[in-house]
Amino acid sequence: MVEPAETPGLPERAGISVSSLDGLVARLKGEVFIPEDAGYARELTGFNRIARHRPDVVVAAPSAGDVSAAVSFAARERLPVAVQATGHGIAVPAPGGVLVATRRMNAVAVDPLTRTAHVEAGAQWHQVIAAGGPHGLAPLNGSSPLVGVVGYTLGGGLGPLGRQFGFAADHVTRIEVVTADGSVRQVTRDRYPDLFWALRGGKGNFGIVTGLWFGLMPVRRLYGGGIYFPGEQAAQVLRTWRQWTATVPEAMTSSVSLLRLPDVPDVPEFLRGTFAAHVRIAFTGRAEEGERLVRPLRGCGTPLVDGVAEMPYTAVADIHKDPVHPLAYHERNIVLRELGSDAMEALLRVAGAGSSCGDLMVEVRHLGGALSRPAEGPNAVGVREGAFTLTTLSPPGSPDVVLGPMEPWSTGRRYLNFLAGADTADSVAECFDPESLSRLARVKAAVDPDNLFRLNHNIAPRP
Repeated sequence: MVEPAETPGLPERAGISVSSLDGLVARLKGEVFIPEDAGYARELTGFNRIARHRPDVVVAAPSAGDVSAAVSFAARERLPVAVQATGHGIAVPAPGGVLVATRRMNAVAVDPLTRTAHVEAGAQWHQVIAAGGPHGLAPLNGSSPLVGVVGYTLGGGLGPLGRQFGFAADHVTRIEVVTADGSVRQVTRDRYPDLFWALRGGKGNFGIVTGLWFGLMPVRRLYGGGIYFPGEQAAQVLRTWRQWTATVPEAMTSSVSLLRLPDVPDVPEFLRGTFAAHVRIAFTGRAEEGERLVRPLRGCGTPLVDGVAEMPYTAVADIHKDPVHPLAYHERNIVLRELGSDAMEALLRVAGAGSSCGDLMVEVRHLGGALSRPAEGPNAVGVREGAFTLTTLSPPGSPDVVLGPMEPWSTGRRYLNFLAGADTADSVAECFDPESLSRLARVKAAVDPDNLFRLNHNIAPRP
């Protein structure tokens, strides 16, 4: 723990008095780091290296009590607050202020009788997948099991079971959150209902969530995995997949990704430095039915690798095979209302074989099904009217060359969780319809009138 005497220069640089920092240290069980400390840089390390926080103070919080103390300190000092668990979705890097690191708060508990899970702020999806597996229960996790449960869920939560069960946010039953006044609130459909609505879809704008309770799905196994095709077959793969999506049941969730991965050891050898199309499949029905459904995709080209087969849900990471080591990337997206032949040809011109596209990944995900229906308990998730998401992962400094040309087929919305990098910070208004955005701004004014939580995809308070 850092003692105040070890903070030379801090008051002049940040305007924080030694006595104030002394008071914060005294209230915490966890550690405090400032830029001069050896552990400071380690605490700020996140998965996406496209941007980096540089706060005046880092609080490594092991409990909701420490989070409350950190937020109260920031409010008294009139400093903005950032929060980081895994650092996948960084938007606005903290140029100062207080950053609360929650990765030490990673407890996970599963109740097989009620089919529910409780997680702390820093838990990752692989922990919930492992805890639910022995009971034949699956969470509505995303494509990467390394993503933080809380941030993913608060942003909506679009994963391999989405078309059958909806967004992860739809299944949240209770939220423990520290608001800007330092209060630790237990938020449910009946207690703080407006805040409960806003947290599920509005992400980190309303406080720091320290506990989350949500339902699990009775899914023990899948017919799933990925099929890789050579890049020169990408056009036929995409066209076949698009027609195929109109015929499949809601138990089938799928996507196609166009990959241009670098020649580095982290990339499978057959994908290094080349262009390939990757079809991703997750089907909860019988394997025999899954094999029949996938047959047209298998026949649309000559696969490099066909990894679609029956699998335990605990192997769900094998479907997308997302990166497991940190890297730097812009993440951008639009939601498409349709992907007809004209839209498909436009996409192939800007991202297909022979295009100038340099994006690491251009992905189309099939929506519809439960993703298009209102949640049983209404929430702020704002992309239910779309038919597909179109997402790009681009190297640092790369401009958008794909999404702009595809705007004629856009719903006008973006999906909040698929935005990362400072150039996406102002996109939050496009993630919600005007009525929902106005309601979110009113909730923000009620719980964070000074916009303490603004180092994010920010929704400004509006009385």
